[in-house]
Amino acid sequence: MTQWLIRRFVPGYENTQDPKVRTAYGTLGAVVGICVNALLAAAKFLMGLISGSLAVMADAVNNLSDAAGSVVALVTTRMAQKPVDADHPFGHGRMEYLGSLAVGVLILTMALSLLKDGVNAILHPQPLDVSVLVGVVLILSILLKGWLYFFYRKVGKATGNSTLIAAAKDSLSDCIATAAVVVSMVLQEIFGWYIDGWIGVIVSLIVLKAGFEVCRDTVDSLLGGKPDPEKIRRIKELMLSYDGILGVHDLVLHDYGPGRCIASAHAEVSVDGDLLEIHEMIDDAERLIVKELNMPICIHMDPIVTDDEQVNSLRRSVEGFLRENDPCLSLHDFRVVPGQGHTNVLFDCVLPAGYKGKEQLHQALTAYLHSLDPRYRLVVVYDTDYS
Repeated sequence: MTQWLIRRFVPGYENTQDPKVRTAYGTLGAVVGICVNALLAAAKFLMGLISGSLAVMADAVNNLSDAAGSVVALVTTRMAQKPVDADHPFGHGRMEYLGSLAVGVLILTMALSLLKDGVNAILHPQPLDVSVLVGVVLILSILLKGWLYFFYRKVGKATGNSTLIAAAKDSLSDCIATAAVVVSMVLQEIFGWYIDGWIGVIVSLIVLKAGFEVCRDTVDSLLGGKPDPEKIRRIKELMLSYDGILGVHDLVLHDYGPGRCIASAHAEVSVDGDLLEIHEMIDDAERLIVKELNMPICIHMDPIVTDDEQVNSLRRSVEGFLRENDPCLSLHDFRVVPGQGHTNVLFDCVLPAGYKGKEQLHQALTAYLHSLDPRYRLVVVYDTDYS
């Protein structure tokens, strides 16, 4: 069913890097969510009126809030596609993150409401209104919400749409909450246990965790969290596919919304290469990344010495020393500049974000180079690994 919907309503569905395809995916996900949740809300409201079940009526209200969340997803997906303007030169892609945050807040609101109802049910236990009709409606709701969870997850992950991924977690939470009501009814009928409140509290904590994760992940994206490692790997792979590019460092992704990243990187090239040929190769690499990943990138070239065995041997020694201290450490732009009284050893040392032992590392590097040759003087710049 999911695949049929994608093929029917998303032209060119395989090209998920295309902004128009991403918009079509987001629109499909939001519209399906609105339809399914509105249908469930209407059915449960009707069954609630017929049976007089407050549990079913409450679930109908929950489905209405889910439909509202899908409306938020639809609006933010469309707004994210607004073209750049004078006030927003990088576009409006982060609107999807705001939509995801709104869905996360809805999940948290639902969780707190469940928690409150659960505590009240523990303090004032009441028998559930059990009927075959109510049970059938709840089971159908679980099945539909289960399908909606897989649908949202597939569509959301295909395009990196954080709002739909958040909606998937919301649907899963709804499945768990409704299943808990069914379990409570069964246990009440078989054993006479009034444990609806206890199960409600447990479910509310699970839903609360899901809502917190959605909000946390969205806030991380808005604040500039760690980039997608697959994107980093793919950019390096495309750059290193050129024989003239010997290494890649200082790779930074600037995230302006799902599918709207801008990158910058440094490419190590031989100091003996032809400048015009290297410039043409860098231009080709930039165009390739734009074509393959729909991601503008600015590549800076760093010339390095490749045919001086003494320099290469010293570089390998320093790299080995760094790895022994911490496997996460690396270096680039390694140069050796001899002088009359001393020899400068210059390089950039890449530290993981949040690295604590920079002063101790500097002292250790200085001592190590001095042990190799007292004339060596350390000149190092400490970079942060943003990838």
